[in-house]
Amino acid sequence: MALDTADATDQLLGEGDIAPVHEVNTGGISPFLLTADHYGRVLPRALGGLGVAESDLVRHIAWDIGIAGVAERLAKMLDAHLIAQRYSRLVIDCNRPPAVASSIPVISEATAIPRNEGISEWEREARRREIFVPYHHRIDAAIARRLHGKQPTVLVSLHSFTPVYAGVARPWHIGALYNRDTILPQLLLKHLRAESDLVVGDNEPYAVSDHTDYTIPVHGEARGLVNTGIEIRQDLIADQSGQRQWAERLARIFAEIEVELKAELLV
Repeated sequence: MALDTADATDQLLGEGDIAPVHEVNTGGISPFLLTADHYGRVLPRALGGLGVAESDLVRHIAWDIGIAGVAERLAKMLDAHLIAQRYSRLVIDCNRPPAVASSIPVISEATAIPRNEGISEWEREARRREIFVPYHHRIDAAIARRLHGKQPTVLVSLHSFTPVYAGVARPWHIGALYNRDTILPQLLLKHLRAESDLVVGDNEPYAVSDHTDYTIPVHGEARGLVNTGIEIRQDLIADQSGQRQWAERLARIFAEIEVELKAELLV
């Protein structure tokens, strides 16, 4: 496959590559619509291993460790629709505006990604067109369908974060992330802080912005949806037991929040 040409017949994804979008419970009746931008770590066959060691491709630089198991379980427990991205963030980060440098990183957390250096505009566009666009089109279509059917819709973007970053330990177990809309994050923070065993981050370890994020600004804020981002520390959800426990905890909390949102006529 000649990825350095602009021949319209060439494709990044070909025979043997899976579809970028993964969905669970498309008919779910919960008001919560779940997304997982960094659910998977699949690489297109044409890109090989991106010049990165396999030991690095299982690290956080490639995906959000543990979030797939939490998201799948939470979708089923809440009867919520989950839309997830199967391809690695190293191919193209589906929670970054395509124009920013971190969309297709040359270096990620001090690890060089050789196959991302000096790529052609055609290949950059192919990654956007075949991976980024189908994922976000699917989210957009799901929201449009729900709004057309007058189905209450609350966007929850699920992520996980590393216990240590740049040599500094992160104390939080979970964080609620937001930008302009604080309705759901504040409710979520209230419920999480009521759990006696948690250290809770308020826009920690990250904060949402138009320059560093895509899903919440575009699908949540621009559509006027109540929304929040969630970050769970990866060592807490690295195995199935942890994933199940966190899904159960979040399902319980979101069931309580749904009652509060209904009382305020927000869903």
